[in-house]
Amino acid sequence: MRKAKWNFEIFKKTALKNPVLIEGLPGIGNVGKIAVDFIIDELKAEKLYEISGYSMPNSVFVNEKNLVELPKIEMFYKKMRKGRDLMLLTGDVQPIDEESTYEFCEDVIDSAKKYGVSEIITLGGIGLGDVPKKARVFCTGNSIKLIESYKKDTNVNTNLHGIVGPIVGVSGLLLGLSQKKNIEAVSLLTETYGHPMYLGVKAAKETLSILNSKLGLGIDTKKLDKEITRLEKDMKKSEETSFQTREDKAGEVHYIG
Repeated sequence: MRKAKWNFEIFKKTALKNPVLIEGLPGIGNVGKIAVDFIIDELKAEKLYEISGYSMPNSVFVNEKNLVELPKIEMFYKKMRKGRDLMLLTGDVQPIDEESTYEFCEDVIDSAKKYGVSEIITLGGIGLGDVPKKARVFCTGNSIKLIESYKKDTNVNTNLHGIVGPIVGVSGLLLGLSQKKNIEAVSLLTETYGHPMYLGVKAAKETLSILNSKLGLGIDTKKLDKEITRLEKDMKKSEETSFQTREDKAGEVHYIG
């Protein structure tokens, strides 16, 4: 058996009721991370364990106190009064390369099985050239039965072929590797603006509404509206500034000699 290369520091020992694991690590528009972090905050989920290893990016973050912090990947949990319990994977980064991503996903799945996880949901974004007026949520996975249940219970689109390419990183590999360990898994991929500096809060809200419908989370996604409005204003202001700059440059006279 392969020796785990990632360290799992347990913060609390607990038993969970048929939990579903929801993954939301950084990616396109940070859609998955925003969604999972919102669930954690709204449901007041508790930290289960922290994952560390030497295959994280070689960098630190500067926090609000102007002190440095190592990047973190954390697993939270929430015991639900109705339905299945939750395990929530979030973090600042993803593993740095292909091999470490495979190892990370294998270790996360092995850990999830110990807690009785029978379903994994990974979250991500589909990068578009423009901000979509109404973001569509697409669903794929390793089980036709599970995909069909999402199609039946929510308004996801299951026709991904030709729309998305490979699902890279943790969000993709958790789907493939969990199949080998008899865990059903789906990925919810939501359209968002593909700019590297863009935060897909609107896309995260669409993702959360699907999770609300399917899992009965009971969270109020309207709380994200204020942040969406602020981001849209900032983006409009940025576009106006960029347009003015282009006009100014177009009116310039250049001399050669």
